[in-house]
Amino acid sequence: MNYDDAASRDRLTCGETRLSLAIVFRRVGRIATICALCCAIGLHWIALQSIAWTTMIVSYAKQQSVCIAIVQTFDGAHPCSLCHAISKGKTSEKKTDVRSLTPKIDLICGGRAIRVLPLFAPFDYGICSFSSSEIGHSPLVPPPRFQVS
Repeated sequence: MNYDDAASRDRLTCGETRLSLAIVFRRVGRIATICALCCAIGLHWIALQSIAWTTMIVSYAKQQSVCIAIVQTFDGAHPCSLCHAISKGKTSEKKTDVRSLTPKIDLICGGRAIRVLPLFAPFDYGICSFSSSEIGHSPLVPPPRFQVS
């Protein structure tokens, strides 16, 4: 067994472990997000109601025909205990969502003046006249020269 082969295998398994762990965390995060969204829109009540209807159809079909069992399940006159629990849960959830009727105080002043700034501000440039006679002459005094020692 070569040392290089064992070290490369350890690096590969470590890298594969990190990759698979990242995939697991990503999937768990997606599943948690999907579950939270389903609960937020009330999908859990729909799932429970579907389970209740299925059990009602099965229990009524044991005593009568399937057509009568379906009619009794969905007519609303023969609810089961799970249906009662679901309706109580839905109403209690709706009661907690009711907001208070106290008026809110508006702290923002409504009468603000809005001033629009112009995009362009005119500017008066100074007038300079350059004649060709002034440009063509050399200066009267030579410029100072610095001596480098």
